[in-house]
Amino acid sequence: MHGPASPGWLLVVLCAATGTYCLLRMRSRVEEQRRSAGGEALMGFGMAVMAVPATAFAPPVWAWPGYAAVFGAAGLRALWAARRGPHHLHHLMGTTAMVYMAVVMSAAPGGHRHGATGVPPLTGVLLLYFAGYVLLSGARLVPVTATGAAGAAVAGGTGVAGGGAPRWGDRPELARACRLAMGIGMVAMLLGL
Repeated sequence: MHGPASPGWLLVVLCAATGTYCLLRMRSRVEEQRRSAGGEALMGFGMAVMAVPATAFAPPVWAWPGYAAVFGAAGLRALWAARRGPHHLHHLMGTTAMVYMAVVMSAAPGGHRHGATGVPPLTGVLLLYFAGYVLLSGARLVPVTATGAAGAAVAGGTGVAGGGAPRWGDRPELARACRLAMGIGMVAMLLGL
């Protein structure tokens, strides 16, 4: 995560922008949108702070256990919420990755953990999951016909019926783009671990 400064700052901007959009989505009229947007905002801002290049800011030693505690609590919440739908399992994977990265960073704040032994197994599993998630999310963003898109918006729970356009915070394709951006950010952070 603490590689060259320019890609690190780009990752910070991507994650902070995603977190900001997710905060705005919390104003949605749709209850499920608000619930998931809160967890996604936490992930976006947490990833942004974690991605700050070490040359700009070296977190105090207590920061990494604090990260692990915050994201561990968010993971327990996601585990509890998983009984409502499979989307929360993705939140659980995200919080697990954040806890894992915090633990790794607390053990070696300078970054690189691979060495001659290769990629640690848990890093590899998380990389495979998030790379697959990015590919699947990207495929879901492929445009569909106008009739299919309108039907998907109503079926997606936006609360819009009768042909009215959903509010920008309730648009499912924007929520998917937000999740895609965070997935890409997670892959980049895990690759730099």
